[in-house]
Amino acid sequence: MSISIKVSILPLVGFIFLIVGCSNESSEPSSNGSTAPLAYVTNQKGNITVIDLVSLEVVSEINADGKGPRGIGITSDGKTIVVANVDGGDITLIDRESGKINKNIEIGENPEFVRVVGNLAYISFEPASLGGPPPTPGSEEAQKLEADREEEDAEPAKIAVVNIDSGIVEKEIIGGMETEGIEVSPDQTKLIITNEADENITVHDLQTGELIKEISTRDYGHRPRGIKVSPDGSMYVGSVEYGNSLVVMNSDFEIIKAIKTGEIPYGLSFNRDGSKLYVALAKGRAIQVFDTNSWEEVGRGETGERCWHFTFTPDDSKILVACGRSDEIVVLDVSDMSVLKRLTGFAMPWGIVAYPKSMGSLDSVWQ
Repeated sequence: MSISIKVSILPLVGFIFLIVGCSNESSEPSSNGSTAPLAYVTNQKGNITVIDLVSLEVVSEINADGKGPRGIGITSDGKTIVVANVDGGDITLIDRESGKINKNIEIGENPEFVRVVGNLAYISFEPASLGGPPPTPGSEEAQKLEADREEEDAEPAKIAVVNIDSGIVEKEIIGGMETEGIEVSPDQTKLIITNEADENITVHDLQTGELIKEISTRDYGHRPRGIKVSPDGSMYVGSVEYGNSLVVMNSDFEIIKAIKTGEIPYGLSFNRDGSKLYVALAKGRAIQVFDTNSWEEVGRGETGERCWHFTFTPDDSKILVACGRSDEIVVLDVSDMSVLKRLTGFAMPWGIVAYPKSMGSLDSVWQ
């Protein structure tokens, strides 16, 4: 007796398709074996923490050699992480997949902010920085510091331009006193920086380093800090910390609008289509959301203490915020800005970026 057995493979094929095709996230494996998208957090008093963006759990740590990592960026191909080390006076190039250090490159005293665009990293460093929080604007301490710097002819901050492929510092561009935020124009011909102690935003020719324009922010408060260009390149927005203000500039770097914010704004990011701007409020303990057409507040999410930088997840559904004084990463749901999770146990987290590259205060998907 013969028995004929027929098995349809269609359900099996459909099941396999469902498993493989259901995720729109990267399937590239990382050094810890995860195929999930990842976030990388610099801990100024520790190492670099790696977070799985699906499970929202810490999965590994990258050794920072005790150098006090702050600014962080990732190359567009995802191969290299660039980290600024305040205690080492250098930057570290790290292989993202293995977590191994490829190279340390000397920059100068107090490197802080990192912006990675193409194969170049732009790093601000401040030889005249005293470390620690700055004095309150207008206070006796602030006035004394300004007088001392003038008397000593203090060296202004600079931006080191590093070729990531060769590991060579190609040039240094002179900034102002306490240069902080860095942005690059979409055509990569101009460098835009915020100079906290000089109370201005300056625009420089990227090829020559020449100062093109100086935009005073004194009318809007003290200490300009963050700077971000919109995805379409039509405007730039700067945050003025001790004015609780944003300044909106057109593509010719003319201030066209000033917006009041919550307390002590710093990190800035547009969403992917530029319709909203997200602002980290260090003292306001929140991420504030503005409609970029009306400039009305359209949302606010609770965070923690001294939250400066944040990143979206690659699918734009969540925001992870690094909160330095509460030693936590706060995860927000973009749809309603509610808190989804608080990850604790960090050591003064400073910066955070995601891969696949995402929108955020330190990175942009198109850079």
